[in-house]
Amino acid sequence: MGNILEKLTILSDAAKYDASCSSSGSKRANHNKGLGDATGMGICHSYTEDGRCVSLLKILLTNHCIYDCAYCVSRRSNDVKRAGFTVEEVVDLTINFYRRNYIEGLFLSSGIFKSADNTMERLVRVAKTLRTTHNFNGYIHLKAIPGASPELLHEAGLYADRLSVNIEIPSEMNLKKVAPEKNYTDIITPMNYLTEEKFRYTDDKKHFKKTPLFLPAGQSTQLIVGATSENDHQILQLADNLYNTQKLKRVYYSGYVPIKTDNRVPLLSAPPLIRENRIYQADWLLRFYKFGVGDIVNDQYPNLDLEVDPKVSYALRNPHLFPVDINHADYEMILRIPGVGVKSAQKIVSSRIHQRLHMDHLQQMGVALKRARYFIQCPGAPVQRKDLQMHDLRQLLIADKTVQKTQMSLFG
Repeated sequence: MGNILEKLTILSDAAKYDASCSSSGSKRANHNKGLGDATGMGICHSYTEDGRCVSLLKILLTNHCIYDCAYCVSRRSNDVKRAGFTVEEVVDLTINFYRRNYIEGLFLSSGIFKSADNTMERLVRVAKTLRTTHNFNGYIHLKAIPGASPELLHEAGLYADRLSVNIEIPSEMNLKKVAPEKNYTDIITPMNYLTEEKFRYTDDKKHFKKTPLFLPAGQSTQLIVGATSENDHQILQLADNLYNTQKLKRVYYSGYVPIKTDNRVPLLSAPPLIRENRIYQADWLLRFYKFGVGDIVNDQYPNLDLEVDPKVSYALRNPHLFPVDINHADYEMILRIPGVGVKSAQKIVSSRIHQRLHMDHLQQMGVALKRARYFIQCPGAPVQRKDLQMHDLRQLLIADKTVQKTQMSLFG
């Protein structure tokens, strides 16, 4: 047991750098009196202080690795303690932790043992043993190893709820600099294969009810922010392309965690967490707010504003579009008002059919008026000062946020 605990300590710590561990979107019902399920609300989450998910049993199969990627704590040249689980050890941990209600699923990644196929085969055996021997219906997220054969990827798709092939570095040119043994072909090829197989199974399901599940929670990937020179425009363009062509469920962004001095990566004192957060906000605008990448960042503004969120930044750069008339503007334009969420925008559009909306209505609908009041027009809205330039408004919004933070700390 002592050996297992030591392995668990090493390999769970090494897994914390992998952010792509969301468990949403899978529907795997319990059957044949099996163990657990992954339907609907089947997985709950908790997060560490830096926002990383820890509710799943999140471990590496091993932190031994044949690659020497400059940004990775498990790279072969890094002097860290090494360990590796057997397939049976991971299965036993998962079952025992699940029975004790410690976890509600498994997130299993890995360094590369001998080859991509050798490692992928072990990952698949873990999932297959859990599903077929233990009738485990809980959530399973496996890392798809770049360069793994289609046969192993196919088998993985039948047992896992989600697979993720991590791109890590947002351009192939910089990938070559910091991870010369990797290439985009080995990363994109399995992604393409899984996308095509997912479409094929989905289509078969329409005609044959007994078609098995194949990746019910889809694919995801992770991009590292700040380890190389890509700007936010390049990162968001890549993410948008992945959403549109690969139909990924999520692109995760991980601020580069400086591990040890390596002249291939920048010397940072701390991970760029604010930048990471702004990119997540921008990603949200792409997926749910009908923004295009060019609305958020472009050649003129290649990086996100770190002091205000991307929607406020958009409004400040496009003063000719604001204030927006709440009672007449179309839904897409209402979505672009800072402080107005998707649900609030839907309520505005449905409610204004019956009555003319004013500020009190917006407050009841959950609109964040502290931000929205500068960008809306309706009865009761504060009169906009014509002499207030966007630069001044930006300073006002930043000051509001500072005051709010100061007030909150009094109750902390």
